[in-house]
Amino acid sequence: MQPRLRLGSWKRTKLLVAPTDLRAIDPFVAEEIMLGRFPLAGRILEVGEDSPFAHDMPSELFSVRLQSFSWLRHIRSSKDDECRGRTRFILDDWIDRYGSWATGGAWEPDVAAQRLIAWLSHSPIVLQGADAGFYRRFLSSVYHHVRYLDRMCDFAPDGLPRFRARIALAFASIAMENSASSIRRASRALDREIERQILPDGGHISRNPQAAVELLLDLLPLRQTYINLGHEVPNRLIPAIDRMFPAIRFFRHQGGDLALFNGATLTLANDLMAVLRYDETAGQPFKALPHSQFQRLSAGDTVIITDVGRPLSDDLSRVAHAGCLSFEMSSGRQRFIVNCGSPRFAGSTLREIARETAAHSTVILGDRSSCRISRSDFLGPIFVDGVREVDVNRQTGTDGSDRLLARHDGYLGRYGVLHEREIRLSADGNKIIGRDRILLPDREPATGVYPEPALARFHVHPSVTCTQLDEQTIRLDSASGGSWTFKAIAGTAALTEDVFFADASGTRPSEQIELTFLTPEIVWSFTYSP
Repeated sequence: MQPRLRLGSWKRTKLLVAPTDLRAIDPFVAEEIMLGRFPLAGRILEVGEDSPFAHDMPSELFSVRLQSFSWLRHIRSSKDDECRGRTRFILDDWIDRYGSWATGGAWEPDVAAQRLIAWLSHSPIVLQGADAGFYRRFLSSVYHHVRYLDRMCDFAPDGLPRFRARIALAFASIAMENSASSIRRASRALDREIERQILPDGGHISRNPQAAVELLLDLLPLRQTYINLGHEVPNRLIPAIDRMFPAIRFFRHQGGDLALFNGATLTLANDLMAVLRYDETAGQPFKALPHSQFQRLSAGDTVIITDVGRPLSDDLSRVAHAGCLSFEMSSGRQRFIVNCGSPRFAGSTLREIARETAAHSTVILGDRSSCRISRSDFLGPIFVDGVREVDVNRQTGTDGSDRLLARHDGYLGRYGVLHEREIRLSADGNKIIGRDRILLPDREPATGVYPEPALARFHVHPSVTCTQLDEQTIRLDSASGGSWTFKAIAGTAALTEDVFFADASGTRPSEQIELTFLTPEIVWSFTYSP
């Protein structure tokens, strides 16, 4: 038998306020739930009049989405008492099955934190028309979550899970009837997490562009709830929010999509707009995020975003991607060169494949990632070898071009070589010249030293049509107008099949340009034509 969590005596309390949920609502989901179908995480579970928790889950991610109760927001679109009653039936069944236990997937700290935020935010839907018995059970389970997260927060995986747990506790401290000392305690703990996880340039320590959006969907309502109730806002909350908005703008292509680095996948436009409408910082995106370790080159209608960093800790590397020196390029509203991104609904196998260097627009040596991922069940999927140092140099040319030169040592341990990439964007944004070099530690060309072939990959967005013109030339045509011509100035270019993980429809076939090293150096270019 699994041990019960010792929570001490329950004391009566009440809910004072329901924080706002900024996430998009889909009335279709509410209708499906009423009909006994749960469309979550790319799957559908048909349960009829049963509780979904009485059935086997179609996937691990489906179970997480169901257990987090983030789907409660869709019920807001329904004014039907029967729909609210069914929601209470499902929630009551969850409490009966899992509410007294502090083990298993339902009680992973991140899942529990999401569930607590969802329950507090949508408590009016759940409690309207409820009897006294359900009200007491609901409050008791909320209190159980608070005590559990308070004890487990520091043991949650670093990054978003730990941050989200602190946010949930801060929400609970002011949404429930609480003492002033309890509110201050939760506020101070949140401040410490903000200081640790939000970098000075506004990026998140995970180096995932999507993380800031996910956090702001909770931090913005939290800020407003503090203000509405007349509580003192945590000292670091508002400054952190103000720093995060410019970081989001940094990672946005001109079409509005976020760059796909370190686990980022498709960000719903409604969620992104729900966050950005609170952006009062305005201004042009920064040229660099030095603490997050990214560079942005922009001229005319062209934007290039480049990863020039490594995971900020071994623990954080468990969700990082081996994409050092990869870049994404967009022109106007069209993304042309991308990384494959992370699949939204796929299983762990595809998610791990998406972390490999091959899934990024950079150079791969010997078909091996620049960072080796552990296969140990004890360590988890952390990086155990790879990039330790990245050198970056940014200059403006005499012709007004923007030049980025960077190198990393991810292949130094296995092959004794460095990878160096130079990208130069013309002043008018119509010409990109790139150079990739395989170097010895003394910066000399690695002629005949490394035994494995080197290959530069350029992943093309699936909405772009590619045409091979000759062995060195490939044309990229956008449906929205405008073309770019890729030219292998040194090396041979091939157009091959590819896969794009971060599409609205899920995993989608695409194409990639592969440029093989015939010498330790290759040179390539992209030229725009209207």
